[in-house]
Amino acid sequence: MLNTIARESAKLLILATSGKIFSVQFIKKDGTQRDMVCRLNVQKHLKGGKSTTAHVPNLITVFEMDGSDEPKYRCINADTLISLKVDGNQFAVID
Repeated sequence: MLNTIARESAKLLILATSGKIFSVQFIKKDGTQRDMVCRLNVQKHLKGGKSTTAHVPNLITVFEMDGSDEPKYRCINADTLISLKVDGNQFAVID
C-alpha cells in the first residue's frame, strides 16, 4: 500500500533520516524524472568552502549512493518530489 505525505512533511522526513539511506523520485530542472538512492551527512569527499545552495531553502544536498567510486553530491528539489522511500515505507508526495 502506498502512503501519501505532504510536500513539507516529506522534506522534514528526508532531513530526519540522519545519514540513513533513502530513495527519492523527483523532477529535475530540465523536466526529466530522476530516481536516486542517497543519504545525508556524508562528509568524506568534501573539498571545503561554503555551500553554494545553503541560501535556497527548497534544495536538499545529498550524497548519491550509485555504487561508483566517484563521489557524487547532488541536490534534490523538494518542490518537485514525486515519491520517497524511507525505512522501507513508500510515500507518494502530494501538495
